[in-house]
Amino acid sequence: MSLVRVHNFSVSLDGYGAGEGQRLEAPFGHAGSRLMEWAFGTKTFREMGLPGDSEPSRGVDEAFASQWGPGIGVEIMGRNKFGPQRGPWEDEEWKGWWGDNPVFHTPVVVLTHHPRPVLEMEGGTTFHFVDADPVAALKQARALAPDQDVRIGGGVSTVRQFLEADLIDHLHIVVVPIILGRGEQLWDGLEGLEERFTIEATPSPSGVVHLVFTRRVKE
Repeated sequence: MSLVRVHNFSVSLDGYGAGEGQRLEAPFGHAGSRLMEWAFGTKTFREMGLPGDSEPSRGVDEAFASQWGPGIGVEIMGRNKFGPQRGPWEDEEWKGWWGDNPVFHTPVVVLTHHPRPVLEMEGGTTFHFVDADPVAALKQARALAPDQDVRIGGGVSTVRQFLEADLIDHLHIVVVPIILGRGEQLWDGLEGLEERFTIEATPSPSGVVHLVFTRRVKE
């Protein structure tokens, strides 16, 4: 069966994957861009459209960042990653943060309590808005991309829910050396998570540490 993967998911030293006060002008709340600065200079993220004057990095951070796409046939994301609106859709003209040609180029399942029509974008990205728990959402995602892996794209609560449901096979966490103090905590309620995975840590010259959790083979 296809794998369920998380890539390039950044958290602070105190475990926050987003700061407090998320809004249109501040997608990561009071954290600003600090959680993702490690990625801005990598070749992979530059190719996603992030600006930069320096030569793209091809080192440790790029080695991890580049694993985001290969083998992925569909992404599942929470509504907060798709956009800043809450509750019933007041504006269905909002088509995400990524412009007319989003970076995914695959089907994307957006979890929301307020479904809306399928949204087809340039480059092969199609957003499907569904009201479903993790098990049902994963079933639908696999139907959209048979035999290909499923990426859980975030935000924090979405990744945590899939971990709580024990549905994730590969988890790449980037620990960023900052203290946020408040926001959305990734690890709440996940005591003993390390017992389900083998964990490898790779420090980067940029100051972050890449943690790779790989599901243990059950006996």
